[in-house]
Amino acid sequence: MAAALVDASAMVAAFGASQPKAAHYQSLFQQAAEQNWSLSTTWPCVTEASSLVSPPQRYTLLRWLGAGAIVVYPLVQEELAEFADLMHRYTQAPRSEMDMADASLVWLGSDTGVNRIMTLDVRDFSRYRLADGRAFEIL
Repeated sequence: MAAALVDASAMVAAFGASQPKAAHYQSLFQQAAEQNWSLSTTWPCVTEASSLVSPPQRYTLLRWLGAGAIVVYPLVQEELAEFADLMHRYTQAPRSEMDMADASLVWLGSDTGVNRIMTLDVRDFSRYRLADGRAFEIL
């Protein structure tokens, strides 16, 4: 079975109003549903996406997630130190800064072994690496 991580940017693209990449991500989510892909994200990504999508699309996004379209992985407090280490490693101020949502996906990819990711953040996810050194495959 195919598996992929889902960044906030992919959710915003698919559910936000007048998004330039909407068709791409809506099609990708449809393909994933038809082929029973295992899609995963984290709570920081859900929080980020829901803050960037305006009502009424925000409600549609949250209902879609609530129906189980994507598994939302729980995080425990002890993992915050690892997120901080990742954020420190990949922050290159002022050019780019790794946020908690990105750190949570790098952590999740390392934990699950999944390196395929739906994201618009090509520049950053092209430089991030899983704990085993593998690069992300951006969808």
